Amino acid sequence: MHPRGAENEGSAMIDLHTHSTCSDGTDSPFALVKKALAAGITTLAITDHDSTAGWVEAVSAIQPQIELVLGAEISCLTTDGISVHMLGLLFDGEDQVMQQMLADSRDTRVPRMRKMVELLSADGINISLDDVYRATPEGATVGRPHLADALVANGVVASRDEAFLDLLNNESKYYVTHAAPTPVDAITTIRKAGGVAVIAHPFASRRGQIITASTFSDLVAAGLNGIEVHHRDQNAQEQATLTTIAQELNLVMTGSSDYHGTGKLNALAENTTHQAQWEQLESLADARRVVKK
Repeated sequence: MHPRGAENEGSAMIDLHTHSTCSDGTDSPFALVKKALAAGITTLAITDHDSTAGWVEAVSAIQPQIELVLGAEISCLTTDGISVHMLGLLFDGEDQVMQQMLADSRDTRVPRMRKMVELLSADGINISLDDVYRATPEGATVGRPHLADALVANGVVASRDEAFLDLLNNESKYYVTHAAPTPVDAITTIRKAGGVAVIAHPFASRRGQIITASTFSDLVAAGLNGIEVHHRDQNAQEQATLTTIAQELNLVMTGSSDYHGTGKLNALAENTTHQAQWEQLESLADARRVVKK
């Protein structure tokens, strides 16, 4: 897949959505930054699910050729139960309200995982909670990708991608939601912590039920700053519709890889963000928090 979103931007290569072993990625934060360097990325965001645990290690890996954007991908649920992911970037990592929201989201993932394992096991699928924990790196936010890894290890599926095609997607009978903030609450918390809010892959219909275009007005009223337009899980028509929405609502448009490492097809910088769009987004934070060496 060719990078989208950063054509004609000289040497800049900006990827604003990646994961490490501190959530459901397979590379440590240090290794993630080193791989980004090798790929020629000049601006990298680390956005683990509901966690800032990888920030310090990621910062230790940066070199003059790359700048680091610290963030998190926050799991949200709309009032009618639709799963939404919100990228919080450039917020104050010491903000107590922000950290409490992230901790609350992490805490709900364990009972949710237990229930999913019970449903799978009841149908004769070879999986246990211990299997999932063995597949989850120490300190990581447990999630469906770790369940997928356990299913791979047990020979149930061949890869993470195969697991998400059927057993673990949002429409599967084994899918269980978990308590989470609403998108509006997440945006409000991100903005009060000084950061910027970008809704991640909002029209990724292949993942399951998605929000409608009319939802964006409420999100903008809450302080939404941008839309992740260019993402592999959104087809050309979905990306075109999101581009129109972003233009009409004066929102920043980003493109990102959503890189997780081994087991998922997403490659670093397969989708990227225009430098001008990134500069606009970065200017909306309440302080200059991009980490450079």
